[in-house]
Order: sequence, then structure tokens, then C-alpha cells
Amino acid sequence: MIIMDIKIDNLYAFKNFHMNMSYPKKIVKSTVQGEFLEERRNFRYKKVNIIMGGNATGKTSLGKLIMLFANYFKDGGYDRFTERIGNTRKRATLVVDFVTDKNILYRFEMLIKPKLDGVYQEEDVDIHIYETPIGVKDNYETCAERLDKNEGEEVPYDTVNTRGWHFSYPQDARKNKTYGSIEKDKKYVYILEKILKTLDPSIEKVIKLKEIKNTYAIIMENCSVIIKDGLIENGDALSSGTKAGLDISYIIASLMCDMHDLYYCDELFSYINSDVEKACLSIIIDKLTERKQLFFTTHNTDVLDMQLPKHSFTFLKKDMKDVDMPIKCVYAAQYLKRDTDSLKHAVENDLFCTAPEVQKLFEITEL
Repeated sequence: MIIMDIKIDNLYAFKNFHMNMSYPKKIVKSTVQGEFLEERRNFRYKKVNIIMGGNATGKTSLGKLIMLFANYFKDGGYDRFTERIGNTRKRATLVVDFVTDKNILYRFEMLIKPKLDGVYQEEDVDIHIYETPIGVKDNYETCAERLDKNEGEEVPYDTVNTRGWHFSYPQDARKNKTYGSIEKDKKYVYILEKILKTLDPSIEKVIKLKEIKNTYAIIMENCSVIIKDGLIENGDALSSGTKAGLDISYIIASLMCDMHDLYYCDELFSYINSDVEKACLSIIIDKLTERKQLFFTTHNTDVLDMQLPKHSFTFLKKDMKDVDMPIKCVYAAQYLKRDTDSLKHAVENDLFCTAPEVQKLFEITEL
């Protein structure tokens, strides 16, 4: 699944929020290959979406909402959305344009009616999915325009093949997660060992225990750590960054095994050295073949030096004085037009006005 455009109103803290994942023209000698549909080269999409911004600007909420949208296609359940409404006295909407394995642009439209008591029934949630074919010369904008004019055909949710997706959050390293399908591949243990040994040089090797299903042992000089069904059973000897290596290993291995199309990595590298984060990110980007897409949130400004296309970077800005649209997207490519423009210098000089306000912190010293 490729997300092309998302509009959110009255879900979580989003109001009139809009984020677009198309880009206007081909980038010559881009470091990200294949940012278009095969056989539809005019239909361009941002394969890599680096999302940055201060705390509480919606990075995690955006990922959770995209995850709810993706999970909708499993069962068509509406209650996953009603539980995230910001103000039940107002209507809530979600509109997502997306592409799957076919040359079709889909549009998911949801409208939830206001409810004074906050108790929703099925008739309060109106969901429709429309499609329009992507012609050989079409780009995203021409297809979206047809859907805007109601020229698409409605289709049931269970006819849309979304392939697969994976969402990672920093707290996931402490949760019970089963990676059974990927663990059957021999590449997984190799990748797991390489990543864990990089994160913790005291790790000697990682072995798969044949006698116990989905179980691995991390061998260290003075002890061993057991991983069973994605859960570290005795992880006191491992740092927080090393524990995050489990999910990092899964992401890279699943990309190499072509398991998922959509990845949302939210602050997965919070406890990891900057150089290691950039190295892992470069590997993930390299493995984003064909119709795959990455959303990657980070506070690490060193990522700005990775020579990625400027359209890969989106900054979330929160302005509580704007009651109609408190969270906005700021696209780096709209500000920096030349190849020589430094994205890192722009951020350091707060060109996008997304730096956190620290004045209140210094007021503490006046006590």
C-alpha cells in the first residue's frame, strides 16, 4: 500500500490536517530510486517520508491513525475510529488516497456524525471507498481530480488488496511480539546477529534454539539472553537500544523477504547512536523496492545530512493559537528550491518555525 494523501479532522488532536505524499517533478540523480509506479512513471510518490517536529506535534498519532486505516481492511470495523474522536459534539472525517498492487487510485472516505452522548452505532459512521484507473500518462493529481468530481466507482472494502504493513514504536521492544513468519527465513538470524552485535559489542553471537519454536539465544561473555516469540525473557543485561534491535532486525529482514509494502517507524532509534541510526535507515531505504513506502519519525538532525531528496522531509508544527488547524505540515521542498540549499542549516536557523519554545523552562531559574 502506498499512501498518497491524507486529510484528518477531529481525530486525535488533528483538525483540518492535510499531508500529501506526491511530488511535482522528477528528481535528476535522486538518491531514492523508483519514486513512481512501474509502467506509470508520471505517477510519482514519496517513497521515503522523514517526519520531524517537536514533542506532541502528532508524529505518533499520525502513525496510529494510518495503522487504524490499514487495519480497517481486515474486518471493516468502524469502532476503531470512533474511539479516537477528539470532540464527540462535532463530526469527524478521514480521507485517504492510496494505491495498492494494481494501477488504481483508491479513495477512502469516512464521515462520523456528531453524538452528544459519545455512543456510536454503525449508522453513525459513513464509509465509502472509490476507485479510478491510473492511465499510462496519468499522475496523481489527474487521478485525484477525477475522484473529486465523483467520477470514480465505489467498491467494497474486502476487494482491496492492501498486501501488508508494519508499524513500530519505541515501546514495542518491551511487548510480546511474534515474528514467526519471518523467523522461518535464514536471513533473519543473520541480520539479527549483525544488528545486535553492532548495538552491543559484548554480544558474541545469536543462535536459534532448534528444540524450542521461535526462540533465540543472545550469547554474551558471562550470560545468555533468551528471545521467545519476540519477547526478551531476561533482558536486564541488554540496553534499551539493543532491545530495539529486535524490531529493527525485523524491518530489514521483512523488506528483504518482501513481506510488507508500508512501514511506519516512530522514534525507533531513540536510544541508538546517530551513526547507527543513519546506517540502518540507509539500508532500509535501499531495500524499498517497487511499491513500498516508509514513514520514519526522528529527532536526530544528523539525518538531515543524508543527501536525501528535500521532498522526503516533512516537519510537523503545532500552533495552539490556531484553533482551526493546530497541527500543520511544513514541506522542506517548498522552502528550499536549489540543490545547494542546506536542509540542516535551515533547521538549525528555524526556517520552518518548528523549533520548540523553551522560554518557560528558563523561567524556572527565576524561582
